Amino acid sequence: MKSFYLTDVGKVRDHNEDSVIILKNHQNEYLLAVADGMGGHRAGEVASSIAITYLSKQFNETFYGLNKDKAVDWINECVSNINMEIFKHEKVHSDSIGMGTTLVLALYTKDYLLFGNIGDSSGFVLKDKVLHKVTVDHSLVNLLVEAGEITEEEAKNHPRKNVLMKALGASDMIEADIFDCDMNITGILLASDGLTNLLDASKIEDVLNSDSEIEEKIVSLIRKANNEGGTDNISVAYLEIEEKDGGECDSEGSED
Repeated sequence: MKSFYLTDVGKVRDHNEDSVIILKNHQNEYLLAVADGMGGHRAGEVASSIAITYLSKQFNETFYGLNKDKAVDWINECVSNINMEIFKHEKVHSDSIGMGTTLVLALYTKDYLLFGNIGDSSGFVLKDKVLHKVTVDHSLVNLLVEAGEITEEEAKNHPRKNVLMKALGASDMIEADIFDCDMNITGILLASDGLTNLLDASKIEDVLNSDSEIEEKIVSLIRKANNEGGTDNISVAYLEIEEKDGGECDSEGSED
C-alpha cells in the first residue's frame, strides 16, 4: 500500500486555494480528501483549509473501526459541520463573505470503500488498468450534458463551465453525494478540476499505469497539466492498493 499527495499553484493563479490530505490510522484505514476553495481576498484557501483541517481532526479522533453505515453518517456529519464552520468564519471576517469550497473524499478500510463529493472535484478508481470516474460533478455544464442540451465535448469549453450548483458554504443545508464501491481495484485517485479540466482520463490512466514510483506519477500528472496551460490550482491524492473482490460503485447519496 502506497500513498502520495501534492498540490501546485499552476501557471496562471497567483496563489493556491486548494487543500489536500491523506491520513492513515493504526487500523490501516485511510482518508483521502481534496478541497478546491473559491472566494476573493484569499478566502478560498481559508474555506478549503477549514474543510481539510476539520476532516483531519475528526478522522484522527473519531474514525476507528466504523462499519459502513456509521461511516456514511460520519461523512454526512463532517460535511454539515464544515459547512457551519465556514459560515461561522464569514460572520467574524467580513472580507471572507461568499467563500466556499468543493470537497471530494474517500474512506478506504478492509471492509468498504466510500466516496463523498460536493462540487466538481473528482474521485476515481483504477480497475484493470482503466480509470473509472466515481463521483458526479455538481456543475451547470454537467446538468446541461445530462439534460441533452450540450455534448460532453461542448462542455469542455463552455463559457460557464466553472459555475457550481453545489459547494460547501453556498447554502445553509447541504448533503454530499456518497458512493459505495466494491474493492477489486488497484488505485484511488482524487483530483481538483485543475487536473481534470486539462487531462482526460486516458492521459491520467497512462501515467498511473506506468512503472514509475508513486511520487513520480503524481509529479508527472501535475507537470502534464501545467504543460497544458496550468490554468488553475492542481491537487492530486493517490492511493495504490492491492486487488480485492468486487468492482462496481453505487450511489448512497442524494441530490439536494
